[in-house]
Amino acid sequence: MADTASRTVIRTQGRKAVASFGGRPSGRRHPLVATAMVLPLAALLVVVFGGWEAVVTQASSVGVMLGR
Repeated sequence: MADTASRTVIRTQGRKAVASFGGRPSGRRHPLVATAMVLPLAALLVVVFGGWEAVVTQASSVGVMLGR
């Protein structure tokens, strides 16, 4: 079997180094940061694939179904 103990030690030392430089060791982002990362791509997809009309059509259908 391969010697994996030394690689594990190297990985944990690397994580400690990241944490000492102010990084977040858990690997989770703040929801606002994640939203800011996703919005430009979402806007591009809406423009490229014409998604805005689909959203308006579905919203209109839901409005009719609810009786508005």
